[in-house]
Amino acid sequence: MDEMWNQIGYSIAKNIEKIVMPLFGTRKAGENVGTNVSGDVTKYVDRLAEDVALEALKPLPVNIVSEEIGTLDRGSDYTVVIDPIDGSYNFSVGVPVFAFSFGVFKGRKPVYGSVYEFTTGRYFEGIPGKGAYLNGERIRVKPLPPERAALSLYTRGRGTELAGMVKRIRVLGAIAVELSYLAMGSLQAVVDVRNYVRPTDIAAACIIAKEAGALVVDDGGRELRLELNAEAGNNIVAASSEELLEMILGVMNGG
Repeated sequence: MDEMWNQIGYSIAKNIEKIVMPLFGTRKAGENVGTNVSGDVTKYVDRLAEDVALEALKPLPVNIVSEEIGTLDRGSDYTVVIDPIDGSYNFSVGVPVFAFSFGVFKGRKPVYGSVYEFTTGRYFEGIPGKGAYLNGERIRVKPLPPERAALSLYTRGRGTELAGMVKRIRVLGAIAVELSYLAMGSLQAVVDVRNYVRPTDIAAACIIAKEAGALVVDDGGRELRLELNAEAGNNIVAASSEELLEMILGVMNGG
């Protein structure tokens, strides 16, 4: 089954695209239809996209972890971790930065990750041991000196002095997209230290970023180990170079 994950992920992404894109930027897309397993608001577009993804995945012998429903444990060796629309707030208000996130694990071992950016048609893939790809072409991170780096920073106050140490701060509202941008060299680091980001948000994109050469750790500098569920809050620091990573961790930890 391993060699088929790219076909499965891409097919689901395109099916979601057909159903949800007519709703882009509409009031209907942002309607509150409940809360998800982590207590966040479920928007109409979240529910609609997840229904499409679940319909496609249910015939497969896999466990499923998704942002809205949580975990469907079916006793499989394989677990598929999805966020049907990462950046659904952006989607609902007409900001064109959002994506489908699709990560596959055998036990806890990553097998495949993809992120499909709906508005650009970019399909990012990470295959452990084989690299990261954008629409089939190999991609790598682009290390730059800290003073020339572009950084995505999600915080509630911690580490804000980084804004004066790098060239640009960008916050796009879809961390799977931002980690993918790190992988292709458009960002040099992605940081979220709100103890908030869920495995469903970043499981796939972390595979892509690592395969592109990024260093991905928690805010203490330890290897980021994700629980395969939809509830656990995480801190993440992903950087294109050791120099930039050490600078960010030093600021975060008072070094």
